[in-house]
Amino acid sequence: MKTVSLYEQLRRQFFVKNKGRFILAALASVIGGTIGLGASWVLKSLTDTASGVEGALSLSANLKIMGVFFLVVVVTFSLEYFSHPAFIRRGMMQYKTLAFQKLTEKNISSFRDESTAAYLSALSNDATSIEAGYLSVLTKMCNLFVMFFGAIAMMLWYSPVLTAVAVGVTIFPLMASILTGSKLAGAEKRVSDRNKTFTATLADCLGGFAVVKSFKAEREILKLFAAENKSLEGEKYRKRKIQTIVSMIGTVTGILAQFGVFVAGAYLAIKGRGITAGTVIMFVNLMNFMIQPVAELPGLLAGRKASLALVKKLADDLEANTEAEGTETVAALKQGISVDGVTFAYEDKEVLHGVSAVFEAGKAYAVVGASGSGKSTLLNLLMAPGLSYDGKVLFDGVDIRDIKSESLYELISVIQQNVFVFNASIRDNVTMFRDFPKEEMERAIQLAHLDTLLKERGDDYLCGENGCNLSGGEKQRISIARSLLKKSSVLLADEVTAALDRETAWQVSSDILDLQGITRVVVTHSLEENLLKRYDGILVLRDGRVTECGTFDELMNAHGYFYALYTVAQ
Repeated sequence: MKTVSLYEQLRRQFFVKNKGRFILAALASVIGGTIGLGASWVLKSLTDTASGVEGALSLSANLKIMGVFFLVVVVTFSLEYFSHPAFIRRGMMQYKTLAFQKLTEKNISSFRDESTAAYLSALSNDATSIEAGYLSVLTKMCNLFVMFFGAIAMMLWYSPVLTAVAVGVTIFPLMASILTGSKLAGAEKRVSDRNKTFTATLADCLGGFAVVKSFKAEREILKLFAAENKSLEGEKYRKRKIQTIVSMIGTVTGILAQFGVFVAGAYLAIKGRGITAGTVIMFVNLMNFMIQPVAELPGLLAGRKASLALVKKLADDLEANTEAEGTETVAALKQGISVDGVTFAYEDKEVLHGVSAVFEAGKAYAVVGASGSGKSTLLNLLMAPGLSYDGKVLFDGVDIRDIKSESLYELISVIQQNVFVFNASIRDNVTMFRDFPKEEMERAIQLAHLDTLLKERGDDYLCGENGCNLSGGEKQRISIARSLLKKSSVLLADEVTAALDRETAWQVSSDILDLQGITRVVVTHSLEENLLKRYDGILVLRDGRVTECGTFDELMNAHGYFYALYTVAQ
């Protein structure tokens, strides 16, 4: 079976279970085009009737035709009202949902080095451009094609000579539209790229608000924002100028073409070449239906091309940095985790040098060392198989690079220093919006010591944007409860108490150590004897190397590097 590219999947997603709405909207657009042509004929008939042309319809017959004509208009507009907005709504909804689904399928290591601003821009600004430049114009192009070819057919029927004149004068607006409309695709892409940079700058400014205020850097940040804003609006300004030129040239050349047809028609009528006044009026009116497509189609086609380029750009971003997927599964950790001779470098700087360690299943381990010793890097290697390193990381003897991402993430839970909390209830943040049996939920909340908080604030209490309504300790307990509810075999904790006060830090660390049946690997800067004695083992890193490992008492009796760290900390 032929593999469909992600670009084609995204492009087809606009029409999945949506073809019926599109067909109805296109039908309404086609009928709308013929209505314009019909209006030109009615205008001819009324003019000929008023001029007393032999064989012209009576006034009453014209009025009856106009009645039917307006009934068709009402039906057509009603059809478009119900079908076109519904087609666009479903199409955009499905497109963005599939794109986000593909984004969530990336593993941690693939996503870590990517720009979130690119996806924010793609699913907001670019999506708006795609809606306006692609979906919204599909049916309009049907309308323009019907008007163009219908107008030529009617002209040929009434006067091939005058039709030749009309086609001849239409060449000028056609050439003008083609020459100017082709520039819109490039302008659209430049606006998209600038939107991406602007979004990234805005996210940085808002995310670093506290830092900006504390360093009194408001003026500098304002300059940075203003520069990016000016650059974005400049690109949009240049795009609008191109659009204005396209519209202006199309309008001017269109007016000149209509005058040309009118003069030629009047000349033929005066010379008695079988052209009536009504026919001349009809030709002038039909010229609108020739010139409008000629003026608009190049721009619409360029906009369509630019929109599909944005779809392609998103598909390329989603397919970038994808790693080969493993095939093995590890349902639960039974033996332990082995790190065997692991060497890892960020670009050209080696940060881990031949690290080896063993973490037995069900036990608790602390990873300690000075800042920059490689503690967090080691923890990252235990959960991100896509990172490039020498050596092996084994879960129950299976190389982490051979384990399916889905199986690995089921096996592991991660608690980081900055716990991400959604602006939802505490329960929703614990369950991550999934359904769990009530007994399991209550057990996880109690073991994580969240029950008191829930009693005080209620089940529906909103945590605020990124948990702004919660303390650091409360957010850490939410993270612990998530891990318990998920029933992970391995819990990785990275400096989870670094930003907490001493009492809260001790309580959170104690909560983690109290957990049973879970392999816990905790990176910590806190060297408190009462806590360190509870770990089954302590791994000591120095400059990316394992210098010592053992229990607290063993390391203290050895009077080595750990002894020095502990003594200084006290």
